[in-house]
Amino acid sequence: MPTPLFTLSQPAVPVAGEDALYPVRRVFCVGRNYAAHAREMGSDPNREPPFYFTKAADALVPGGGAISYPPATANLHHEIELVVALGAAVFQASPEEAAKAVFGHAIGLDMTRRDLQFAARDKGRPWDLGKSFEFSAPITPILRNSTPILSGAITLEVNGEIRQRGDISDMIWSIPEVIAHLSQYYHLSPGDLIFTGTPDGVSPVLPGDRLIGRVAGLAELDVTITQAR
Repeated sequence: MPTPLFTLSQPAVPVAGEDALYPVRRVFCVGRNYAAHAREMGSDPNREPPFYFTKAADALVPGGGAISYPPATANLHHEIELVVALGAAVFQASPEEAAKAVFGHAIGLDMTRRDLQFAARDKGRPWDLGKSFEFSAPITPILRNSTPILSGAITLEVNGEIRQRGDISDMIWSIPEVIAHLSQYYHLSPGDLIFTGTPDGVSPVLPGDRLIGRVAGLAELDVTITQAR
């Protein structure tokens, strides 16, 4: 067997309250899954099929903490999200079947270089530079819970001020529906994370800002933006 040129460590997220890690295979993100956020992004929030983008697994920042302001942007935005982790394989499933694939939940931030995202969007190009970059996905430990979260408050506080506030029940597409829809296109499996969308109120952050994300029933996510490096 050929010898690898180098070795790579697999990204992983701690499991809350356990001496275990959840190895991450892929990170999917649902775009505009809250009606009010769809409106603030200039879209019609009718119940059109969900759409997705991805982040590299090494964009995850398990546990949050300090993240540096990314390069090549002057408009870094926060997007607080409920994250669902899969614990079983699922393909072309119904929502009822998809619900059985849930391993647990976490809180995540989809940090976005909004200026780069909009520049790409306006030219009909992919969003990768705006969405998938180093330290763009802080995440709490995953709380093992096989029952999909369907309701509960979700908030983001910046320097003590509430910027985003909503309820998981405000999602246009619920967790089982999102998993089922995504499974029509991919063979989903353990190790797949899905960021399920953000409420309205997204706005810029700067070095020195402290962000605290909360979802009812989960431990909070605490992130501080540091100077670019």
